[in-house]
Amino acid sequence: MKVRVSVHGRYHAFEMARGLHRRGLLESLNTTYPAFAARRWLGHDAKMRTAPWLELRRRLHDKLGLGAKPDLAIARAFGRFAARNLPGCTADILTGWSSATLEAIPVAHDLGLKVVIERGSTHIVHQTDVLTEEYKRHGLTFQATDPGIIERELAEYEQADAIAVLSRHSAQTFAKSGIDLNKLIVNPLGVDLDGYSAPDRPSDRPSDRPCRILFVGSVGLRKGVPTLINAFAQIKDPAELHLIGPIEEEFKPTLDRLASDNIHVRGPVAGHDLPKIYADADIFCLPSIEEGFGMVVPQAMAAGLPVVVSEPVGAADILIHGGSSGGIIVPPGNAAALSMALAGLVADASRRTSMGQAARDTVNDVYGWDDYIDRLVAAYERLLD
Repeated sequence: MKVRVSVHGRYHAFEMARGLHRRGLLESLNTTYPAFAARRWLGHDAKMRTAPWLELRRRLHDKLGLGAKPDLAIARAFGRFAARNLPGCTADILTGWSSATLEAIPVAHDLGLKVVIERGSTHIVHQTDVLTEEYKRHGLTFQATDPGIIERELAEYEQADAIAVLSRHSAQTFAKSGIDLNKLIVNPLGVDLDGYSAPDRPSDRPSDRPCRILFVGSVGLRKGVPTLINAFAQIKDPAELHLIGPIEEEFKPTLDRLASDNIHVRGPVAGHDLPKIYADADIFCLPSIEEGFGMVVPQAMAAGLPVVVSEPVGAADILIHGGSSGGIIVPPGNAAALSMALAGLVADASRRTSMGQAARDTVNDVYGWDDYIDRLVAAYERLLD
């Protein structure tokens, strides 16, 4: 079996491609990243085709904000790039990222390849509906996904041989839209167990420092930050909340209104700084309204933190409610339930320690990147059979 991976960016595609390459199963990688950046992950012997001009276009828009968002144009251009590079392909499977694979699907089928569409979040219509309603509830207007992107994804869902999602929750949103469950591959992401492992809390931590609750992600409505701040305000014991990640522009006025002295808005950080940030925390929380998985959850668990997540967070799949796997699951948008869960952990250091150990054991058992590749290969073999 050979697999070609095609991604307009990075996502978890580089971990996928690297794992397949190490097992001799990667035919090649298509990406918008320049070759030198991709080879840092895959090594110099991996075959790849790159379209760095598309990545440059995306980043220039993100930096300068000039003109319309280029997402649809990039998706179309990369789909054509992937299609042009298929003749002569020796793979059995084309795995392409949603919205940027449409043009390559008929070409792949003509060559006898199976096509898997990777969708990192929930069904695109479900995602759009949930976020539109949430923004409306807060008096804001959701900058909806380009209708052209939605149209492309729906066509990809229809034409692909399989759709890979990261959680049971995501799979359910596809099933509700009429997609046959047999067409879905559910495969939770892995985590770099060595990179995020933190067996001991820092020894130089001040003994009188308040319990630190950590959030990592885009600071805004989708990740449930208003609910988190309201829940945090109800906690009676000394605690502080640290928000790590870029702030959504439309959320800044709301954040300014909800902020308090013990809420620390720290902005985005480099990925290599995250292990230290996890090690400095006591509790991790991701109360998203809509989420495909939430990669930061297993990262925090690998670092030995107890986690509190909402039901839409796909990473809740790896938890058992009540703490035996290191986490607590609460309903989305429910500040009272979230506050109760967090307050119980803030008040009980020994419980935090035991749950943190359980969290680390959970991801160590079956949620490393090798485990992810094991599940991926098994699913691909079933698809080919």
